[in-house]
Amino acid sequence: MQGPSEEDFLLKEINIKPNVGGGKATAGDTVEQMQYLHVYVVKARVLPAKDITGAIDPYVEIRVASCNAITQHFEKNSNPVWNQVFSFSKDHIQSCSVLDVTVKDKAFVEDDFVGRVSFDLSEIPFSIPRDVSLAPRWYRLKGRMGDRVEGELMLAVWMGDQANDAFPEASNSHPRTVNVADDFVNTTSKVYFSPRLWYLRVNVIEALDLLPNDKSRSLEVYVKAIVGYQVMRTRVSANKYTKPMWNEDLMFVVAEPVEELLILSVEDRIAPNKDEVLGRCDIPLQYVDRRLDHRPVVKPRWYNLENHVPDEREMKEIQISGRILVGICLEGGYHVLDESTDYSSDHRPSAKQLWKSNIGILELGILSARNLLPMKKRRTSTTDAYCVAKYGEKWVRTRTITDSFAPEWNEQHTWEVFDPNTVITIGVFDNCNLQTPQVGYGYRSALAKDSKIGKIRIRLSTLETDRVYAHSYPLLVLLPSGVKKMGEIELSVRFTCSSLLNMTRMYSHPLLPKMHHLQPITVSQIDILRHNATQVVSMSLSRAEPPMRKEVVEYMLDVGSNMWSIRKSKANFYRIMNVLAKLICIFKHCVS
Repeated sequence: MQGPSEEDFLLKEINIKPNVGGGKATAGDTVEQMQYLHVYVVKARVLPAKDITGAIDPYVEIRVASCNAITQHFEKNSNPVWNQVFSFSKDHIQSCSVLDVTVKDKAFVEDDFVGRVSFDLSEIPFSIPRDVSLAPRWYRLKGRMGDRVEGELMLAVWMGDQANDAFPEASNSHPRTVNVADDFVNTTSKVYFSPRLWYLRVNVIEALDLLPNDKSRSLEVYVKAIVGYQVMRTRVSANKYTKPMWNEDLMFVVAEPVEELLILSVEDRIAPNKDEVLGRCDIPLQYVDRRLDHRPVVKPRWYNLENHVPDEREMKEIQISGRILVGICLEGGYHVLDESTDYSSDHRPSAKQLWKSNIGILELGILSARNLLPMKKRRTSTTDAYCVAKYGEKWVRTRTITDSFAPEWNEQHTWEVFDPNTVITIGVFDNCNLQTPQVGYGYRSALAKDSKIGKIRIRLSTLETDRVYAHSYPLLVLLPSGVKKMGEIELSVRFTCSSLLNMTRMYSHPLLPKMHHLQPITVSQIDILRHNATQVVSMSLSRAEPPMRKEVVEYMLDVGSNMWSIRKSKANFYRIMNVLAKLICIFKHCVS
């Protein structure tokens, strides 16, 4: 079997239409304009009962050509409110002339017909991007034969493009049924922001007046510090008595707003794998001082160590069991690394007071993908692809295009640029939420994971300003069998510089903020802190709706990229041998 050729892995320039860029730097011109039919289902009122209980479980089905969409259903509600928007590509509905919006009653065997509203597609108004949203109106429901039935439905129907305000919130329907109750929220386009991260420095100095249970033995005391799921320990104090000293820094990663507790626990190692807690204290971090430079302006404080002991009535009594001297501050002069330094998209320090003004705007047009491989199997092999782009603290997620190996997104997004020595990352994933097999309520989403199709990176320092680049990039993944091409993604990108002087000045500054050079963090600490930072970002983005899944965040941030592997070792060995071979050839040539 013949393997892929070198051309399969090359960057290819693509032709773009005159309205995409057109040689001029105007806003919104890095993507192709596409036409969509928008259907906004608002609510219904006075729906008739359809079952013997005198209640109705309504939902709305939208059918146009071969495209279907279904809203969520409400149990026993004759006045439901949906507030859901659906978009149908004009390319998929050209063969149809009628739009049917049907209200149905969900039943155990066969759903009951309640009423219908029909539209002639040639009579639907067109809304230009600068128009405000079309006002919805009440429509009377009609029966199968066109007769009037009880109940009304509030709708808005119009033609528009992807620049319409309602488009990002819409479920984009391909020619298959989209069950919005399960899939709607996971298929729309969304923008996310990573939390602003800070390094928390905890300087553990000494402890006094400790009360060990066995005073006849020498102490082996250390301090364990906990922030959320992050756990750090000091070394065992060299002082074996009740006044141990450490003067050791422990560093953590926290996100704004800082609401965590710092838990300090002083423990005595009385035997291997057996420790005794001598006392602990809980310190709220929202009141901790913030330091912006290297000057030691944060004064250490004494904190009481508490120990809970049972009394005669089996109630816990708080007993003061010593004191601990600790200096705590949030470091605002560092940049918290959550990405690989080779592919970082931001170098700004944590404190906003230290930020410089932006030097330009980055515009990214996510156009389409080609020749994607099947990622899942329903009735046939299929792929439900979406893109995630990450630059700085802003993440964008495109809508999901269902059942397509050549999805077209045509979405444009912009970012502020503060440093030209940065990289934007774009990844393509398969949406696991659209799999049909489901073993139980919530079981699918708990076990399934979004499959990675591939990712690419674009370094801003390689881009000419005010020029639209349109290329097809190969999507590659590294498998145990080797590198595999999963398809291609077509992108258009433009970097517009607002101040050439500020951009030139950036090249004279060090890559990271001054604090990284005045008080450098060790390599081992950087690795641990970067892992903690990625977990903090992942947990924060997973709390959004729809959540940015953990496997997506970890893939975009290259979690585990610093791990040792045989493949990397062999590649590095061959690179070294190649350099040495060239040097030997030069040496032989000089000698001869």
